Amino acid sequence: QAQLVESGGGLAQAGGNLTLSCAATGRTFHTMGWFRQAPGKERTLVGWSDTRPHVAESVKGRFTISRDNAKNAAYLQMNGLIPEDTAVYYCYGDPPVGPRTWGQGTQVTVSP
Repeated sequence: QAQLVESGGGLAQAGGNLTLSCAATGRTFHTMGWFRQAPGKERTLVGWSDTRPHVAESVKGRFTISRDNAKNAAYLQMNGLIPEDTAVYYCYGDPPVGPRTWGQGTQVTVSP
């Protein structure tokens, strides 16, 4: 059974950096990416990587997505964090055919 496990979340100060990791087991995915959900808000797309990385306009220039296919993993490098980046970050994986797999989420909290 496919599984995604995130790690790397935690507390950071504004202006700081964090790197989230997403390790996949059970299968490989054509696309891997990240959503985030702030308290009281909808889950929004942060970015994804299929044949190349893509990031949302809201985080462009600060966040970078990368993949390591040999490790079956994806990463979200977050630089220049701001309090508005506080959210639970969810990794996801899309196979060529079939349902999406979600990770359990990891909390990122950015203090002013």
